[in-house]
Amino acid sequence: MSPTTGKETGRAGVGRVTSLQVVDCVGTADWPEVRHRAGVAGGQPGATLGSIPEPCEEKTEKILREFLQFYEDQYGVALFNSMRHEIEGTGLPQAQLLWRKVPLEERIVFSGNLFQYQEDNKKWRNRFSLVPHNYGLVLYENKVAYERQVPPRAIVNSAGYKVLTSLDQYLELIGNSLPGTTSKSGGTPIFKCPTQFPLILWHPYARHYYFCMMTEAEQDKWQAVLQDCVRHCNNGIPEDSKVEGPAFTDAIRMYRQAKELYGTWEMLCGNEVQILSNLVMEELGPELKAELAPRLKGKLQERQRQWIQISDSAYRMVYERVKVLFEETLSKLQRARPAMEATIRTDMDQIVTSKEHLASKIRAFILPKAEVCVRNHVQPYIPSILEALMVPTSQGFTEVRDIFFKEVTDMNLNVINEGGIDKLGEYMEKLSQLAYHPLKMQGCYEKMEPLRLDGLQQRFDVSSTSVFKQRAQILMREQMDNAVYTFETLLHQELGKGPTREELCKSIQRILERVLKKYDYDSSTVRKRFFREALLQITIPFLLRKLAPTCKSELPRFQELIFEDFARFLLVENTYEEVVLQTVMKDILQAVKEAAVQRKHNLYRDSVVMHNSDPNLHLLAESAPIDWGEEYSDSGDGSGGSPSPGVPQVTTLSEKRRRAKQVVSVVQDEEAELPFEWLPTGQGPIVYRTGQVGNTWGLAPEPRSLEQAGP
Repeated sequence: MSPTTGKETGRAGVGRVTSLQVVDCVGTADWPEVRHRAGVAGGQPGATLGSIPEPCEEKTEKILREFLQFYEDQYGVALFNSMRHEIEGTGLPQAQLLWRKVPLEERIVFSGNLFQYQEDNKKWRNRFSLVPHNYGLVLYENKVAYERQVPPRAIVNSAGYKVLTSLDQYLELIGNSLPGTTSKSGGTPIFKCPTQFPLILWHPYARHYYFCMMTEAEQDKWQAVLQDCVRHCNNGIPEDSKVEGPAFTDAIRMYRQAKELYGTWEMLCGNEVQILSNLVMEELGPELKAELAPRLKGKLQERQRQWIQISDSAYRMVYERVKVLFEETLSKLQRARPAMEATIRTDMDQIVTSKEHLASKIRAFILPKAEVCVRNHVQPYIPSILEALMVPTSQGFTEVRDIFFKEVTDMNLNVINEGGIDKLGEYMEKLSQLAYHPLKMQGCYEKMEPLRLDGLQQRFDVSSTSVFKQRAQILMREQMDNAVYTFETLLHQELGKGPTREELCKSIQRILERVLKKYDYDSSTVRKRFFREALLQITIPFLLRKLAPTCKSELPRFQELIFEDFARFLLVENTYEEVVLQTVMKDILQAVKEAAVQRKHNLYRDSVVMHNSDPNLHLLAESAPIDWGEEYSDSGDGSGGSPSPGVPQVTTLSEKRRRAKQVVSVVQDEEAELPFEWLPTGQGPIVYRTGQVGNTWGLAPEPRSLEQAGP
């Protein structure tokens, strides 16, 4: 993939976002370009700033080198934890629902028209916009350009962005972007919105995107879609990353704690390069502001516009440098991995014994202090934190169940009253994409919005509850898709028996009841784990900060307990954190157990285990993915069957592009205009944009946990 394109062509013909870099007509950004943009200050005469200070380049390199040392240290620890976990075989209870091993890729989540503000000429333009399966918002000149496979004008990876629905929200955020300035509600924004229904993508470092809709209904739809994009893109570290993912997120945490920054971090969003770019900008941004903000000229709105351009250019430069250094470091570690694995396999028992000895010494040292701290500052608040988490989360998972039940029931009624088996392929194709329908799932996601930790956020240094909201929403989507896929698999097996319409309807109802029982069990398991991890993520940073003054300075003396041969796999700091975790873990487990015993929020007791339920079900999941459109389509145009051997493959791909499976569409009138003078503009530069929730203290060496949920 070329660094100047930032995309590859997906299976459905839609550009697949693979780079998080912003690329425009001048290519990738570097420090000279940042200085140039600062010097011309948006092209306004008399706004010369001079050059961006050279020490900023040195600062960037310094931050990266420091972090990458943490990453190299954590890589060996994560590798050992992963191999130990694999050998010992400890893990979660087996899920009852199946999960989709082959993702639904030929899918367009949403499409329609958006009015986008063009910053170069300050005009609004109607764009055909769509969201493919990768959740990168793609903006085309118009629908014809999309159908003719003309390259898009922009691809937006929304990791790290916030979706704003009012100018007042935007003014409040950009009012804090420059020192010495505040934008009050009702002030003059940096752009004029022609309708009452704006939609703005805001990022603390990267450029902003401005859209507007003609009606409130359209605004609500696109808000749900863009929030789904943000939610998906924030979750950028792969779930199946058993070593690299935990090593990276633990390194982020260790690096920030070394700077005395504890608690959740909202900008742990996207993939590793994006997150690391945010880390650099967190430190670099204030220095740039202090140096350049006093030199910005013009009215407040113009200075804000200039600063956004400068920050965006700096962010692009940082991204490029981060990408190079991170990939070099990762490649080096992966080359060293076989030798490390050989050492771990040979010396596993000795490493485990050494770690247990180290932990016992650290435990004897810190346990008295830690227990007092837990008893006085944590224990009294665990029940209230848990209750605050349980109410909205359980409501959201209940909504998932209700929506799934309604959709299957409606489909069953349609089979009875309308299409019968002939229409089943069409119905099931729609049902298979339910978890990715941003509007139908919005009711589940909205249940998390009331989550508050009133009076607790400041005490425990929780900067925002968005981390927990977004993680819960991701789990809701996963459970919905698992329920749908399990239903698909069981129904497909039933169809092999050739049922009549009446038999099919009875089978659908019976399968629905089976899947709901499995969903209830898995939902309880997933929620209990979520509550435990959330409580850990809230309380552990607080304990570490409280214990740091009396304990942290004493940790180096434990280094002598680690054999030199095992130093890559055992770190004093990690073992110390595990000991701290153990001091509060029993209280957290007890609180969640009591909630389950009291039958609060439909949680199953830990003693309730579904053993060998449907033992052959998981064998069905090994079969080929089901293509409902191909197997059960009743259309006579051949669209549901295989391509004719006489038709060139390029034609088939083109057809697949035009009829890619669409979850939902709100295509507007191509000729719609805004209620004021609106002029079309020429083709502008193609811009590719990029923007999670991170592993902190889990219950087993897994690749992720809550903080990768992002803002």
